[in-house]
Amino acid sequence: MKDLSPRLILEYGSDVAYRGRRYVICQQPSDFSAISIKDPESGAIFQAAVAELSPYVEKSKASPGDLATIPEKRAAEANYKYEVIKPLLNMAKRTSADVVAQATKYGLSRSAVYQWLQEFDRIGKVSVFVRKTRKDAGKKKIPKQLEEIISDAIKTQYLTKQKKKPSAVIIEIERICKKLEIDPPHPNTVRSRIRQINAYEKKKSREGNKAARDAYAPHKSEFPGADFPLSVVQVDHTPLDIILVDDAHRQPIGRPWLTLLIDVYSRMILGFYISFDPPGNLSLGLCLTHAFLPKENWLAKHNIDTPWPCWGTPRTIHADNAKEFRGNMLQQACKEYGIDLEWRPVATPHYGAHIERLLGTLNREIHNAPGTTFSNLKERGEYDSDKESAMTLTEFERWFAILCVEVYHQRPHSQLGMPPIAKWQEGILGTKTSPGTGLPPRITDELRLKLDLMPFDTRTVQHYGIVWDHIQYQHDVLRRWVNATDPNSPKNKRQFLCRRDPRDISVIWFYDPELEDYFAIPYRNTSRPAISLWELRAAESRAKQERPDFPIEEDLIFQAYDKLREIEDNAKTMTKKVRRSRERSRVGINNARAHIPPISPKAKPHPSQSKAPPARVIKPFEDMDDMQGDDDD
Repeated sequence: MKDLSPRLILEYGSDVAYRGRRYVICQQPSDFSAISIKDPESGAIFQAAVAELSPYVEKSKASPGDLATIPEKRAAEANYKYEVIKPLLNMAKRTSADVVAQATKYGLSRSAVYQWLQEFDRIGKVSVFVRKTRKDAGKKKIPKQLEEIISDAIKTQYLTKQKKKPSAVIIEIERICKKLEIDPPHPNTVRSRIRQINAYEKKKSREGNKAARDAYAPHKSEFPGADFPLSVVQVDHTPLDIILVDDAHRQPIGRPWLTLLIDVYSRMILGFYISFDPPGNLSLGLCLTHAFLPKENWLAKHNIDTPWPCWGTPRTIHADNAKEFRGNMLQQACKEYGIDLEWRPVATPHYGAHIERLLGTLNREIHNAPGTTFSNLKERGEYDSDKESAMTLTEFERWFAILCVEVYHQRPHSQLGMPPIAKWQEGILGTKTSPGTGLPPRITDELRLKLDLMPFDTRTVQHYGIVWDHIQYQHDVLRRWVNATDPNSPKNKRQFLCRRDPRDISVIWFYDPELEDYFAIPYRNTSRPAISLWELRAAESRAKQERPDFPIEEDLIFQAYDKLREIEDNAKTMTKKVRRSRERSRVGINNARAHIPPISPKAKPHPSQSKAPPARVIKPFEDMDDMQGDDDD
């Protein structure tokens, strides 16, 4: 088992690691960049840079694994614990009375609720509540048939508009068991299953959608629930009003897309992602990653000195009804990190007004940059956007970041009456008359966050490795699982969780269910070029056209890919579409490898004489990015 990668808690009394030693935060933070820490041995107190701190981890702590691989029953137990503490997490300043009230409501001890709060604060993921697999895992106390009877009876008797009592469910289960000549479960077992039902789902099933929304809607304010920093954030996409050039020939290649995340309380920009990719799960996941993580390294990479003190996971993400916002990737990530996901109600345009106004404001600022397309043809007039275009994607990304942190964040906001950075600081650090929420916990496992926001699917392991979209992947770490069978169904092959970055499919990430860790698995044929998912789709299409009677396989795909590149290279005048495709691929692969190294780590030794754990319920990723090609110019 690997050690947990907890969040960095920046509160008075929290243990932190600094230069390899344990220290304690000895003063409530009053600054985003530095904090007072104390050496518990010598008693010395000094200021340390927040960016140099890391969580202090006890070696005995073990990883809970990936939420996508957790059995349904244990996941339900974890979700129940989270639902208990969720109202307390949403409080800007909770008191002991709040904790006692919540414990009383659920018939729990105060110490249990405090323990759950501490566990979630430390890791920031719902999977921290998952019970570890016992040595006798797989030996269920209740037979599978009886579990199905209980589940069906709850659905048909309890989760209905008739609002039947638990006693009615118990009677129905006893009737069915008598008919099948099997022993019924203890009534307390049935009541326990009912208590584990999500409160929102119970309300929805028994009283309807409107009653559930009304009962669990956030408190009203200028924007529902946006009462403190990171309480509600909004995300959206827009094409930007500017033409960019390619990095190699400085020729125009088209307009980029922007995905933006803002904090509604302060109007601060929390993160963004700019690319030539159409809106989808990729751009959404990378925007969220940028928003959730600290920005010091990112700012240094782009040579920007102005601080951007935004990090941490929000309580609620508010989005419109686009496909990617309703996809499995976002829902799964929000479930894991304890984030509420809300979609804009129909016929309520004011709900998205904050981010839409900001996107309009930013685009108007872009109209001052070379290569702008302006908002329409009339406004553009005789201005030649292609001819005047001057910035590459990398250069524009830095230009846009400076616009955000040095202009927009510092300028007084008309509705706030102060700059967004001042409102953010007021909400986090507090004022003389109003306490702040305190510095948000910092996510320290950057790679794991990016993996959690990456498309996934399930695959079997064969003697030649793993096949995904006709491409073979192989590494020694897979040997343990070659032709592994499903422990619960020996006739079937075992399915394993795999993830990949659509910008560079030369590497996939394999989740080892025993070690509960991810491993990078490269192409089996490492001489193949790194390509993106959309290039793979284009090559597949070409291969089908050339040899319609042949089954698609790896050699044909890469032969078709080589032909496509040759056609592009031989073209007398490379079209804007081709230049955009080339730049999209180059930048995408470089950026993917910058945070996900293509070199696979060495396999870790497996515990001797260990038995494969029971098969886990894994829900495949269903809404993979379309990765559609660009429109012709």
